[in-house]
Amino acid sequence: MSGTVLASNFLVPNATFLVELFAFAIILWVLGRYVLPPINKAMTARQERIRRQFEELEEAKGAANAAEEEYRSALVEARHEAARIREEARDQGASIVTEMREQAHAESARISAAAHAQIEAEKQQVLTQLRAELGALATTLAGRIVGESLEDEARQRRTVERFIDEVESAESAASGQSS
Repeated sequence: MSGTVLASNFLVPNATFLVELFAFAIILWVLGRYVLPPINKAMTARQERIRRQFEELEEAKGAANAAEEEYRSALVEARHEAARIREEARDQGASIVTEMREQAHAESARISAAAHAQIEAEKQQVLTQLRAELGALATTLAGRIVGESLEDEARQRRTVERFIDEVESAESAASGQSS
C-alpha cells in the first residue's frame, strides 16, 4: 500500500516529469545561449536603425522646414528687389523723358535762334540791297526832277542818306501814332 500510495500521490514527481523538466531546462539553456542572443542582437540593431531613421527623418524635416523658410525669405527678397528694379526703371524712364524734353526744348530754342539770326541777316541784306536800289532810283529821279546829273558819288550818297533818314523818321512817327 505504501507503493500504491506513492504512485497515486500527484504531488510527488515521477521520473518522466523530471526528465521532461531536465530536457526543458536544456532547451531553455540552448535557446538562451545560442538562439536568443542573435535574435536580441538583430532586434536591437533593427531598433537602433529605426531610431536612427526617425532621428534622420526629424533632421530632414527640420532641414526641409529651414529650406522652406529660406526659400520664402528669398522669394520675398526677390519680390522686393523686383519692385525696386521696377521703380528704378520708372525713375530712369522719367528722367530720360525729362532729359529728352529738355534737349528738344534746347534744340528748338537753338533752331529758333538760328532762324531768327538768319532772318535778321537776310533782312539786313535785303535792306542794304533795297537802300542801294532805292538810292539809285532816287538819284535817277532827283536828276530828272532837278534837271542835272547827280553822278557825283558823294552828292549821290548824301542825297540817298537824307532820303532814307526822312523815310525812317516818317515810319517812326507813324508807328508812334499807331501805338
